[in-house]
Formats: sequence, structure tokens, C-alpha cells
Amino acid sequence: MSTTDNTANTPRQYTAGRYTPDHITTLKPEEVFVFGSNLAGMHGGGAARAAVRYFGAVMGQGIGMQGQSYAIPTMHGGVDKIAPYVDQFIEYAKAHPQQTFLVTRIGCGIAGFTAREIAPLFRPAFGIDNIILPRDFVQAIADDKH
Repeated sequence: MSTTDNTANTPRQYTAGRYTPDHITTLKPEEVFVFGSNLAGMHGGGAARAAVRYFGAVMGQGIGMQGQSYAIPTMHGGVDKIAPYVDQFIEYAKAHPQQTFLVTRIGCGIAGFTAREIAPLFRPAFGIDNIILPRDFVQAIADDKH
């Protein structure tokens, strides 16, 4: 039986075992909690609720930095409607290399998407040292390269 080794295509932070933890309740000062939101900024459930409770997300603000969190809207349409907000986030993260962005499984909870649907949006973030992705996003991106 043969297995595929995707580590040759995987950036070093992931081969070193650095993935976004499944549950985050504390952050280091330089870390940012990246979560799925809705455009109205009604952060009532899932990771959005945690962002309000622990990391300074602001009710009524559905996009961008707020406190020690970053909102990416995921509740307003298909993956194609989410893509521009992911691109905007990646550009923001690249412009702020002193911060480390812990991307949660955005879109994979209340919004109802799968990791295989959302992960490809983060392909441009693959290899950017200060963007940390969930393990299943990394696996989906690595698998898609073959």
C-alpha cells in the first residue's frame, strides 16, 4: 500500500505541527483570533461569540480587526462571496507581520460549508509565516495540490 507524503508541499509552520487549536480561550499579546462573521456583525454563536466574549470583537462590526480578533464574513452567500473578504484578510496579515493570525474553521460551523469548500480560499496564505490555519484546511490545500 502506498501513501502520499504531502510534507514537501507544506510550509514549515505546519510541518513543525503549528495549526490553529480547536478551542481558543486565551491569546498571546501578538496573536489574533480570526473568525467567521456575518456582515451585520451579529456575533451570536460559534467562534463569533467567543470573539466577543474573549477577544474584543464588536457587535455590529462584521468585517476586519476589532480588539484582538479579525472578522471574515461567511453568512451572505456562496464561497465566491466569501473570497474577497479572505483576500482582504490575507493582505492585512501580510501588512502586519508582527502579529500571528490564528484562523479558525471559518464558514464550517453555522454557515454550513465544509473545510474542503473553504480551505482553497486560503491557498494564497499557504507559506505566510504569520497566518496559522486549522489542520483540516492545511490538509485540504495540500491534497488539492496533487
